[in-house]
Order: sequence, then structure tokens, then C-alpha cells
Amino acid sequence: MGYKQPTPIQQQAIPVIQAGKDLIACAQTGTGKTAAFVLPVLDKIIKARKHGINTLIIAPTRELVLQIDQQIEGMAYFCGVSSIGIYGGNDGITWERQANALREGVDIVIATPGRLIALLQSGDVKFDTIEHLILDEADRMLDMGFSDDIKTILKYVPEKRQTIMFSATMAPKIRKLAAQMLVEPFESINIAISKPAAGIVQQAYVVYDNQKNNLLKEILKNEEFSSVIIFSSTKEKVKELYQTFNALNYSVKGFSSDLEQAEREEIMRNFKARNLRILIGTDILSRGIDVEGISLVVNYDAPPDPEDYIHRIGRTARAERAGVAITFINEKDQQRFSQIEALMGMDVDKLPIPEQFGKGPEYNPEANRKKFDKPRGSSGKPGNGKPGGGQGKGGGNKRPGGNKRRFNKPKKAE
Repeated sequence: MGYKQPTPIQQQAIPVIQAGKDLIACAQTGTGKTAAFVLPVLDKIIKARKHGINTLIIAPTRELVLQIDQQIEGMAYFCGVSSIGIYGGNDGITWERQANALREGVDIVIATPGRLIALLQSGDVKFDTIEHLILDEADRMLDMGFSDDIKTILKYVPEKRQTIMFSATMAPKIRKLAAQMLVEPFESINIAISKPAAGIVQQAYVVYDNQKNNLLKEILKNEEFSSVIIFSSTKEKVKELYQTFNALNYSVKGFSSDLEQAEREEIMRNFKARNLRILIGTDILSRGIDVEGISLVVNYDAPPDPEDYIHRIGRTARAERAGVAITFINEKDQQRFSQIEALMGMDVDKLPIPEQFGKGPEYNPEANRKKFDKPRGSSGKPGNGKPGGGQGKGGGNKRPGGNKRRFNKPKKAE
């Protein structure tokens, strides 16, 4: 499959899993964490060759379930190990196929919590042969409200098992869950999560909301950005952006949880095959897909959580490739973006807005925090969205040539 050297998370996690110890591992997306738990589990299954379901992998989204299942199919191709993805949003025939696979004893089950519980509660599925329970993107599952579902699933699996948790963050809630699920003494691995991949060129524009669309059109004129993901914070904005750019004949699709599963799968197939240039979505895209060669990520809105920024821009520059990540920062999001910079321990280059779009607001996170925190009826009113003021801190492009390098594609990584 082209593996030459293990990534840091693979190098540290594989021996722990092979040794049969419980593990909590913290690593960002794009670091090879799927192989870090799949490879040692495959090795164990091949050696044991017992009948029944051996491994249960729980993931928060259908896209991630499909992605893991596809990777297992590739890694297990010559091993005779079977797997199935269990997720909702499909027809009765698929339900029956999933139920039959669970009854007959497929080797590895990858499932979303909701559909898995529905099948378990049907009464004729047994998990008493499970030896490995793996939670992938555990922090995202808790964020999505799956805490009770995880506790329900635990009632169906044997107490004597190996439990492995992978998370992109090591927040207190994750440590608490680990203490409840893992057997002491368990191993803990923490690969730095606050640093984006080295191949990502990060840029930002300080803008008013009414400047965003024109600036985005200008950026997309660069045809070297052949595969693009645009992140927005709401499903409503995703639909609005899709309608706007579809009307302008861009190769674009909106992606949200409102779509039927078949539609989502078709969109992802076209995007991976490069039949679709632009994908617009919410944070459901930040962890649930693995597509190589994405050249540009645009944060149309600053993400609500600093670590979500790392996951969003991590869609580009995967597998040690290069890519560009551009963020639009309006007045209200400036404090939020300053927290992102603090997490990374670096300032993101603030580029000047093209002259034809007018000037943007001043970049002053602390002043804008006070401004937008003021209660209604106070004397200080939020900005009215009219252009005015310079780029402020970091806003001026002091390089010779000014805007010439504005949308340049980065050089390939050495």
C-alpha cells in the first residue's frame, strides 16, 4: 500500500495494542491514526482465527465509518478478514444486510452509535465474542451528544476486552471517559494537536461580511486551486453559498447532514474523483473525510473552537503534501481567531484585501471583544458593516510586490 515508515502515532500505538494494553491516544487527523489501530488488530485476528465478531469500532459519522471500512478493506485484502460498516440513513434492505452480518459474525464492525444501538435492541445480535473495542474521534462523539449511547453500547460488550480510544483532543471530558472505560494501568499517547501540518500555508483576510463573497470569487479565479473545501459554521450558510456559486456556474456542491445518505456518498465520490471542484460544508467535513490532494481550504467563518481550526485546515496538506488555508475574519470573530493563534503559538499572515473591494476593519481582537460583548442598549453599537479602517496589526503586506503573491500556490514541500 506504499507504507515505508510508520508515522509517530503508528510507531507509538502499534506496540501498545499488540501488547494487549488499554490505550488512549491523542492525534490530529491526517497522522495515520486509522492504520495505527487497524494494523495491530488485523495481526491479532489473523493469529487467533476465532469465530464471531472480534472487533467493534465506533465512529461519530457515516463518512468516517465508510472511510475506516474502506481502509480496512485495503489493508485486509490478502488476509481474509471481513468487515462491515453499520450506519443509518438507508433502506430496509441495507438494515437486513447489516443485521445478517452481525448475526453471522463478521470479523470487524465499524458503526455509528445510533444505528448500532437500534440493531442491538432488536435482540438477536450478540457481542459476547468481542475482544477489541475502539472509539475513534471520541471527543467528537461527546460533542455530538453520544455519551449516553456509548454507555448503552458498553452494556452489550464483554467486560474483559481491550479498549482503545483515539481522540483529536485530550480535554477533561475525554480523560473522564477514559477513566470510566479503560482498565488501569492503561497507556496514554499524546501527539501534538495544536500544530497544523508543516505543508499548510496559512493566510487570513480581515473583512466585513459583505466583502466575503467577492473575495472568495477572486480567490477561486486561481485555477491551480483544483480541489477546494469551504467551511461555514451553519447549514443555512452552506445552502446560501451553494446557491450563489452554483448560479455562477462553478463546479460546486453543498454538503450537510440534511442530505440523504445516497446523496452524500455520490457527492464524496465525485469530489474524490475530481469531477467536483468545490465542496461547501459545516464541520461535519472537518473530520469525516480523507481526500488526498485538496489544494485549498477556506474558512468562510472562523470556527467556534480553536481546535476545530486545526481539523478544518488539516483537510489540505495531507500525506506530507502542500496546501493553502485561508480564513475570513470579520469583526465579531477576531477574538475567536486570536485564540486560534494562541493555541498554535503563531500569528497567521493577514493579507491586504484587493483594492477594488474597499478596506476591511482594523484587526484589534481585544477592542472588538469588548465591542461585541456590550449588552443591547449600551452606547457602543456593533459595527455597521461599512468598509473603513486599515488592516491593523499584521494587516499590511510589507513584502515587495504587495498583492502579487496574494493567491500564489505554495512551492512543493522539499
